[in-house]
Amino acid sequence: MFLKYLSLGVLVFQTTSLVLTMRYSRTLQGDGPRYLASSAVVVAELMKIVACVLLVFKEHSYSIRALNSILRQEILQKPVETLKLAIPSGIYTLQNNLLYVALSNLDAATYQVTYQLKILTTALFSVSMLGRKLGIYQWLSLLILMGGVALVQWPSDSAVSSEKEPASGGSQFVGVAAVLVACCSSGFAGVYFEKILKESKQSVWIRNIQLGQ
Repeated sequence: MFLKYLSLGVLVFQTTSLVLTMRYSRTLQGDGPRYLASSAVVVAELMKIVACVLLVFKEHSYSIRALNSILRQEILQKPVETLKLAIPSGIYTLQNNLLYVALSNLDAATYQVTYQLKILTTALFSVSMLGRKLGIYQWLSLLILMGGVALVQWPSDSAVSSEKEPASGGSQFVGVAAVLVACCSSGFAGVYFEKILKESKQSVWIRNIQLGQ
């Protein structure tokens, strides 16, 4: 039970700190050009690949020979299986770049709430692609979520007055559009990846390495 709450706390901290750090780094006024979002995405994917390789290494009792064998057998000798992940890989790349665009134009709170629409898109793609059935309460919860996001985007007097002041970000329309496209891409890629995992016997770490290729 303690491990569950600890994992939940770490997940909340990681998600919150990631959003705040990304927002701060994209709006910080400094000398010189701003870093490229694509470079940050590539570095993040490289770190994921390294982490997954280390986990596969641990699963095979820290054997270099076994690690080389499994990587050669599952990745190099199965190009078709790796090619199947080209679609979600490209979509995830687009999504991660869009998140940087969104955080360059929206405040962290608005971004975080709006991005929760990915729960709705994931549910819709799960129903259409995996044939899942949702109960009435699940659909009601998704509608409430959608209504809550809509209320967050509803213009208020403070928002109108803040538009007259110099802003450190950009266009709110661009930010919201980027988040919505990212939500759709996240839902589709996540369900597609889950479908591939269910159709194969490979570990999720191997699939993640293939995804990052």
